[in-house]
Amino acid sequence: MAHNRSSLDCSLRQGGANDALVSPRPLARGKVLRGGWKRRRKRTRSVRLTARTADKHELYQLSVQSPEEDVAFLARVYRKARGRTARHLREDFCGTGLVTATWVKRGKRFTAEGFDLCPDTIAWGIEHNFESLGKAAARATIHVKDVREASRRRPDIRAAQNFSYFVFKTRRELLEYFRAAHRDLAPRGIFVLDIYGGPEAMEEMEDVSRIDRRFSYVWEQVSYFPATGAYKAYIHFRFSDGSRLERAFRYDWRLWTLPEVKDALFDAGFTGVDTYWEGDDEKGESGNGIYRRSKRGDNCAAWITYLVAYK
Repeated sequence: MAHNRSSLDCSLRQGGANDALVSPRPLARGKVLRGGWKRRRKRTRSVRLTARTADKHELYQLSVQSPEEDVAFLARVYRKARGRTARHLREDFCGTGLVTATWVKRGKRFTAEGFDLCPDTIAWGIEHNFESLGKAAARATIHVKDVREASRRRPDIRAAQNFSYFVFKTRRELLEYFRAAHRDLAPRGIFVLDIYGGPEAMEEMEDVSRIDRRFSYVWEQVSYFPATGAYKAYIHFRFSDGSRLERAFRYDWRLWTLPEVKDALFDAGFTGVDTYWEGDDEKGESGNGIYRRSKRGDNCAAWITYLVAYK
């Protein structure tokens, strides 16, 4: 399960209507750029990873994203629901576009669009995630636009992963977004979101995960107010030399509950919503990365689940 929260730093600023088709050139307002550029030779260097030398987007992707698993899940649930192969994917709050890039690598018949409002994050992703794709990059379109804007091509799958839609803090805003997603989908399209919850999701706490010998990923839940659902969190990185990259990413959200999100999806016009829950590993201590459909879910201290909504 990916946890792509990086795009929200800029996506909090709603508005804008520009497209940037993948290109390593600077993003220019109003211009459309296709892939097929001359590939630049990357310089390789051995640099000790510290707060000074590290790239926060690279750290983020190493720490919490699993694009191959996400793409496989999206393709599987679509085929299971519709009995055919999904060809066109739309990734909302796409950030560096890692899932979009992974989708188009599946083959010549696969296309994708990504939507995000942060041009700096998009530019980083174009250089680091799309440049190496060569001609395949021409099958991806990145829009510097609000996620409530329409796609160029109606998607078979529209995905809003990593809890990014928590940026919408009122039910009116959330319903507006869900209605836009419903209108935008292809006739037999599906809308896939993920959500997390459980008692630990509401605690002020810090969770540290060692990624490798070079650095650790830190998820800090700073505050939660039960009367409003207002929720703030940070991502930090800590390095083996003792240095720290504090508040690399900041999140100002509303912590929506699963029943609230399901009700809003139905009110937006979706005819059905399934939830997929992760199973336990052999020791029962952590998730095994396998998600199966369940109507009730498990009452865990902290959980993550996929929602699949059908048009």
